[in-house]
Amino acid sequence: MRVITQQEFGGPEVLTIVDAPTPRPLPTEVLVRVEAIGLNPLEARLRAGEFPLIGEPPFILGWDVSGVVEEANTGRLRPGDEVFGMPLFPRAANAYAEAVAAPALHLARKPAALSHVEAAALPVVGLTAWQGLVDLADVTEGDRVLVHGGGGGVGHVAIQIAKALGAYVITTAGVGKRQFVEELGADEVIDYTTADFAETVRDIDVVLDTIGGDSVERSLGVLRPGGHLVTAVADEDTRLIARYEAAGLRFSGIAVGPDPVGLRRLVELVEQGRLRVHVQETFPFERVADAHRLLDAGHLRGKLVLTL
Repeated sequence: MRVITQQEFGGPEVLTIVDAPTPRPLPTEVLVRVEAIGLNPLEARLRAGEFPLIGEPPFILGWDVSGVVEEANTGRLRPGDEVFGMPLFPRAANAYAEAVAAPALHLARKPAALSHVEAAALPVVGLTAWQGLVDLADVTEGDRVLVHGGGGGVGHVAIQIAKALGAYVITTAGVGKRQFVEELGADEVIDYTTADFAETVRDIDVVLDTIGGDSVERSLGVLRPGGHLVTAVADEDTRLIARYEAAGLRFSGIAVGPDPVGLRRLVELVEQGRLRVHVQETFPFERVADAHRLLDAGHLRGKLVLTL
C-alpha cells in the first residue's frame, strides 16, 4: 500500500509517498481500506517539528479516517462495514495511508447522511468540541456559550453542538465567515477585526477557545462568577490557570481522545439533521503537500480532506 511519510521535519515538501507493508490488525482490531483522510492543524505543527507528540521522523501523520472494513478480528464490526473515527490519538495512528489498522472501539459505523469525505472531517474536531462542551463544561439548556473561532474546524462543529444542547451561542469570526456561522446557528457574531469581544459580551457561562493567543487571558472578564473556560490550545499554561482559579473561575484543557460514546452521539446529531461538517476543499492523496500549505496558511473554513 501507499503511505505519506517524512524523513525530516520541515515544510510541506518533506511529505513523500512511499510503498509500505499493509498493517495486520491485532485481536479486537480491524483493517480499514481508507477512502478519505481528514487533515488537522496539529499535523502541520508535527510535520514542522513544533510539537513533539509522536517523536522524531520518520513517521506517518494522521488520525481522521473514513473507509471500509476489509478485515475484522472482532465481532463488533464486519468486512464491508463503512466506518469512521479517530483511532489511537494521541499515539500515532498512521492514517495518511491507503489502509489503517485500528481498534474497533475507536471507530463507528458511518451514517448514510455523511459521505466518506464528510465523515473523515468529523472525528477530531467533533470529539474535541463534544468533550469540551459536554464532558468538561456540562453545557445545558439556557447556558450562554462563547465560541472563539467559530468558522474553523472545531469552532463550526462546537456552535452546532452547543445549539443542540440548548445554549445561546455567541461566536467570534471574521466578516467573511459571518453568514457561515449564522447558518450554523450562532445567535450573535462578533467580527474580531472590528470589535473587541472583551468589551462586547458579559455573563458567559462557558467559553470554548479554539484559537489560543491572548483570547484565553482576555476571556477572564466575560465569564460570570463560577464560569468555565475550556481551551483546546492552552491547557498547560499554569500562570493562566492560577489567574482563573484566583478569580473564582474554572479552567480546563481538552485532552481529546478516542471516545466511542461521543462518536455515537455525534452520529445521532448528524442523523437528526442537527450537525453537519463543512469541508472547505478536498485534495487527492498525491497533493498532500498542497493541502498542508493551506493548513499552514490558517483561517480555514471547516476542514480539509484527502481522498483516495
